[in-house]
Amino acid sequence: MRKRIFDLFFATVGLIFTFPMFLMIALAIKLDSKGSVFFKHKRVGQHGVPFLMYKFRTMVENAAAIGPAVTYHGDTRITRVGHLLRRSKLDELPQLINIWTGEMSFVGPRPETAKYVKHYTSAQQQVLTAKPGITGPAQIEWRDEASRIRGVQNVDAFYTQYIMPHKLALDLKYVQTPTSVWRDLRYILSTLKAIMTK
Repeated sequence: MRKRIFDLFFATVGLIFTFPMFLMIALAIKLDSKGSVFFKHKRVGQHGVPFLMYKFRTMVENAAAIGPAVTYHGDTRITRVGHLLRRSKLDELPQLINIWTGEMSFVGPRPETAKYVKHYTSAQQQVLTAKPGITGPAQIEWRDEASRIRGVQNVDAFYTQYIMPHKLALDLKYVQTPTSVWRDLRYILSTLKAIMTK
């Protein structure tokens, strides 16, 4: 309950204070490339319930149809504005809407697509008992994920076999540890520090 109150309060405050930034980013995206401002993607949420996760669009229109579900170093589908948004993590701002509606939390396991969740072992499926988050141990540890995927022939296979198990191990440790607002605050501060020093 305390986690939900924390999420709802700060998501509301965040949406109010970042609204002008929403408008500026939306304008930059529209001027930079063809397509919608928001990228809506179906992810698997708590208890396996699917939901639409919101982000600012950072890739060309119909990027999912012309490449893998994960991005990689030198991915040409990323737009000019998209590079800036990804580097600053501002593309994640619309997920405040997902937090406000209760589909996500500020801190938690990163939500995956059904395409990858179907590869989870029974032990790994425990991450689905928690509400997914914008940030968390896996997101911090693998914040440079795209740069680690270099010269890979099959990006999806590499992600599923090598990267995803490491990320899930971190998320499982988080899920199996008792919930603490102070712990979540440390993850949020660590994320902000990583963004500012990148």
